[in-house]
Amino acid sequence: MIAYAHPDDESFGLGGAIAKWVDAGVDVYLICATNGERGTVAPELLQGYNSIAELRLAELECAAQKLRLTEVFKLGYKDSGMMGSPTCEDSECLWQANVDEVTRRCVEIYREVQPHVVVTFNKYGGYGHPDHIAIQRAATKAFHLAGDANFVTGQPSYKPQKLYYSSIPKRQLQLGITMLRLRGIDPRKLGRNKDLDLVKILENVEPTHTNLDVSRYFTHWDEANQCHKSQLGGGPTWRMPLTLRRWFAPHQGFTRVVPAPAHNRVDETDLFAGVTVDARRQLQAAAD
Repeated sequence: MIAYAHPDDESFGLGGAIAKWVDAGVDVYLICATNGERGTVAPELLQGYNSIAELRLAELECAAQKLRLTEVFKLGYKDSGMMGSPTCEDSECLWQANVDEVTRRCVEIYREVQPHVVVTFNKYGGYGHPDHIAIQRAATKAFHLAGDANFVTGQPSYKPQKLYYSSIPKRQLQLGITMLRLRGIDPRKLGRNKDLDLVKILENVEPTHTNLDVSRYFTHWDEANQCHKSQLGGGPTWRMPLTLRRWFAPHQGFTRVVPAPAHNRVDETDLFAGVTVDARRQLQAAAD
């Protein structure tokens, strides 16, 4: 179960990992908390759509098919925009939503799907986006409450076995900041609106405990990214040759939160290491 905020987070963030898991026979589910309507979109891409939200959700459907997701749960909150923007004050956006309400909805989904592993953002939400932080808080709280029989939703309690945050490779980030500074570019003011701060991201990087080799899945990853054309996923941007990408960045990293690691170092190559499968579920899967 992946609990993320926007249409495109699943592809840009975990496209390689999802493709690998599905190939291994894993059922991968996604919670997408918002409709992504605050994204900047080229007017020509809106032809045939009534709104940015409709376009973004159609792109998500495309990516879900490319990645072969088992099911996508859309919570339907408004995109909050970046921290400090006026859109963060919208009463219908995720940042303003009641955390207990979002948590309950996540608990209900966990209890319905019964995932062995849950993945969400780190505490800083990757790059400080308020929606990333909001879903991280709810998804993490729900991980613990789903197994609490006293937390009543009308469903049997169910506790997932492992909780991970998606991590960011620290050395690559440090190298990127250095290269930007050598070129005279301020790493604290990147992106279309100059509101992406790589230094702040680096300061909030959490330890990586699991490195997943996704070198065979860059093509699948790219295909999913290209579904999100409105967010430059399919644009004519320069891209490192595939061979170099496989050599330079063959892994996707994760921070293991539950069970807590004994040491802050990489000690896994598989998020499902140590996971036990209920015999009843195995029999049901075989029957299906």
